[in-house]
Amino acid sequence: MTTHSSHPLGIRTLAVHAGQAPDPSTGAVATPISTASAYSYGDFDTGEQRFSGESPGYLYSRFANPTVAALEGKMAALEGGESAVAFASGMAAICSTVLALVSAGDELIHVGTLYGGTEGVMRNLLPRFGVRSIHVAGVEQLEAAITPKTRLIFAETPDNPMLGIVDLAQTARIARAHQIVTVADNTFATPCLTRPLSLGIDVVVHSATKFIGGHGDATGGVVVAGKALIEKIRGVGLKQFGGCLSPFEASLLIRGLKTLPLRVEAASLSAERIARLLNEHPAVTTVFYPGLPSHPGHAVAKRQMSRFGALMAFELKGGKAAARAFLDSLTLVTQAVSLGDTDSLACHPASTTHSAVAEDIRRQYGVTEGLVRLSVGIEDVEDLERDITQALSNVNIV
Repeated sequence: MTTHSSHPLGIRTLAVHAGQAPDPSTGAVATPISTASAYSYGDFDTGEQRFSGESPGYLYSRFANPTVAALEGKMAALEGGESAVAFASGMAAICSTVLALVSAGDELIHVGTLYGGTEGVMRNLLPRFGVRSIHVAGVEQLEAAITPKTRLIFAETPDNPMLGIVDLAQTARIARAHQIVTVADNTFATPCLTRPLSLGIDVVVHSATKFIGGHGDATGGVVVAGKALIEKIRGVGLKQFGGCLSPFEASLLIRGLKTLPLRVEAASLSAERIARLLNEHPAVTTVFYPGLPSHPGHAVAKRQMSRFGALMAFELKGGKAAARAFLDSLTLVTQAVSLGDTDSLACHPASTTHSAVAEDIRRQYGVTEGLVRLSVGIEDVEDLERDITQALSNVNIV
């Protein structure tokens, strides 16, 4: 991508143009899908130089691939990072990042609520590798939890499914004072709403399956950071674990990224209206949405987010029975566990996304039997409001 101006490009322009250019051999505007598994290096000396890292070039698609590289370049530009590496899923991205940055005997601190899969890595997988995982409820408890063995601080904001907000700038300040690497899961916010690297965070991870792809047809993960950290994560995640993204999936994610700012803007505007509707409904006890002034993280979210996003959770009167009645009454909103799609999606976290999390931990996080998570899509907001209102009418609040 070339520019003819010293002015920084806007996020919509970056989403369309960053990381790619017309194919030099054919002139194709869309990034070609390179299905080759191996690439010729021509002669003995060039092969030796490429494998040693002395000379650039493609060798084997597990290490790097031209289509995947275009996606990585686009994501690095959108997040304002030096480099990026893509993986076969968000969990592959998270595991590769964490296991590249900690070793046996180290400690990791995770702040706030986490997605159930990430929670499982922290509490169940890492101890098997000799890494101690420590949970703190918020940044206020972070300093006291740090020890000489702390090597990594991990946060997810807004978090899944409670939409809790972690102050990333404060987290980064505390970590840097102790020379600790920070990782932020930016899946819910996307670079359209929050740019963690600009707030001092070292590494950003995404489940690209969600907003980045945006159409419910591709699975992937992306990590963005400085070049040295990315090369370390790439080495562990791709060369050793082999969690590489397929070129076809990469092409779908590139396509999705081109409309990311438009989709996030539309869905966020609708979500703000729906959150207010839910907040005033008698069947709902609490709405967890950072755009509401009543949300405990509202002030921080207002500082570090340009909008408040398309995700929310809400507690229904009547527990699991109420959640079942509401979800089974939806006709436009689809019951599914993903998020960030063009389609609006809703689920019951206690029996789906967080079902593998121990019940006492779920209660600690606030994931109750009456909690519903809603991912707002790009449908007309009036249609969504009608569907949600009629579904709420089936909840028995007596």
